[in-house]
Amino acid sequence: MEQEITILGGSIPVPCVQELAKETPSTVPPRYVRFDDEPPIKSDTASLPQVPVIDMQRLFSAEFRDSELDKLDHASKEWGFFQLINHGVSTSLMEKVKVGMQEFFNLPREEKKKLWQLPGNIEGFGQAFVVSDEQKLDWGDMFYTITLPIHLRNFFLKIPLPFRDNLDAYSIEVRDIAKKILELMAKALRMEHNDMRNLFEEGFQGMRMNYYPPCPQPELVMGLNAHSDSVALTILLQINEMEGLQIRKNGRWIPVKPLPNAFIVNVGDILEIVTNGIYRSIEHRATVNSEKERLSMATFYSPRLEADIGPAPSLITPESPALFKTISMIDFARGSLSHKLDGKAYIDGMRIQNEEQRGT
Repeated sequence: MEQEITILGGSIPVPCVQELAKETPSTVPPRYVRFDDEPPIKSDTASLPQVPVIDMQRLFSAEFRDSELDKLDHASKEWGFFQLINHGVSTSLMEKVKVGMQEFFNLPREEKKKLWQLPGNIEGFGQAFVVSDEQKLDWGDMFYTITLPIHLRNFFLKIPLPFRDNLDAYSIEVRDIAKKILELMAKALRMEHNDMRNLFEEGFQGMRMNYYPPCPQPELVMGLNAHSDSVALTILLQINEMEGLQIRKNGRWIPVKPLPNAFIVNVGDILEIVTNGIYRSIEHRATVNSEKERLSMATFYSPRLEADIGPAPSLITPESPALFKTISMIDFARGSLSHKLDGKAYIDGMRIQNEEQRGT
């Protein structure tokens, strides 16, 4: 089991930013300062466009199904992001998860050390995508754990009760939502049903809990660098009321204002590959503020580790040739974790270049 888990790769261990923030009254340490990034957006969010809202109940309603499916298709093509309401996960379970995660990040330092990342393993407290000792760091901590398939659970079993049991129930609920969304997307794209189902029926799921402490110089740092997600589908739960997620659309950064009890869902790189570029993963980032911490939980859903990832056969025609190479899921996951976050650089490396583009 250990071999299967660690084969995904790991990240270089880094300091705990939550503790660092307590010891940093006025100045950010140099390794966190990013002068090359566009500064966080401070515009009034009311004046900016907002990501579409999809009602899951309508997707399964005879009266509204077709129109809501069109909205889902449009959101996936034009935004790569949408907020999902009426998704069916109980408010009480979501509240238990929110409270449990806040308590989890407030564990004593000695308790957290027992759950810190081990060399060569992405699971545990720390940061992801740190591949060199000179690399700029994010102003945030994460806890990553594999949740599905159950036989790959490792760090998950170290999470204290009752939080672990609530996460277990939550992971199953969110998995079911991801599978429903993927099947609806396949329907909207008129894909062969099994092209999507065979990939995701027994999919791989991981959770990333994010903690972004207040920062004395928030304009100089990034909570999470700009990137697209190297998974199929991400379902994000906002834990507290602080905003911070921004997405890149038409060349500018747009803050996302989470709706109460909604999920923020986004297309990942794998789904862009499977849909042959019809649905596109979108760059996004997390910003921080000087007043209050921000917490969120991202649940990532991907094909099973034994699968091969490539454009769905039913979407390939002489007029629409494959735009991406086919690669094994395990190689794709391992490759993504060995690169630092850099926009869409990783998926761009999967694109098929024709002879003219290669200049030969």
